Amino acid sequence: MHAFPPVVTPYLPLIYVHISAGVVAIFAGAVAVTVKKGGRVHRLFGIVFVLAMVVLAVMATYLAISLLGKLHGQSGNIAAGALVPYLVATAWMTVRRRPGTIGLFEKVAPVVVLGVAATFLFWGVRATMSPRGSFDGYGAVFYYVFSGLALFFAALDLKVILQGGISGAPRILRHLWRMCFAFFFATGSFFIGQQKVMPVWMQGAWYLFVLGLAPLALMIFWLIRVRFTNWLKRDAVAT
Repeated sequence: MHAFPPVVTPYLPLIYVHISAGVVAIFAGAVAVTVKKGGRVHRLFGIVFVLAMVVLAVMATYLAISLLGKLHGQSGNIAAGALVPYLVATAWMTVRRRPGTIGLFEKVAPVVVLGVAATFLFWGVRATMSPRGSFDGYGAVFYYVFSGLALFFAALDLKVILQGGISGAPRILRHLWRMCFAFFFATGSFFIGQQKVMPVWMQGAWYLFVLGLAPLALMIFWLIRVRFTNWLKRDAVAT
């Protein structure tokens, strides 16, 4: 059985909440991404997925802040903990908001993700200036990549604001890729990033990488289907 470092012991209840939320998020996400889109089951499990991801991210952020300076690798978890709820919240609001309209939420969201981008950039600079070329266990490239991603998300948000909203296929695409990307955070962190806590015979197994990367494959599938086929129009007629 995996033994947690002594410094982690006081936080075990929160760690178990974090793990439980991750399991629920992975299960709910798997159901939501495979059932009929827009149906009652899809909406129900989509809500469960969003709530579980928020709990997962909040717990991860709190634990990372609490363990900052005590364990390596916590700085990245802090910023990523803000990025995950941003993705699921903006994805959820995209389909909740009436097409072609925006509200206060859409105007605030870019500010949040720009803060995440600035944080990653700051840590990237610190890693670059460090004699070891790293900061808190991560190389500078890690921070720069995530900073660039966050800036990309902010640019897309700004585009929606300038357009006064989003509708049609772009609206569904925005919802799909943001949910799937957040889903990847959960599966990648668990199946790929936490192999050290799994039985030895499972560590490094090919199917763990398949499960970890599956949301990205599903994201590509749905993006192609919505963008280049008549699926969206047929589904709208059917419902």
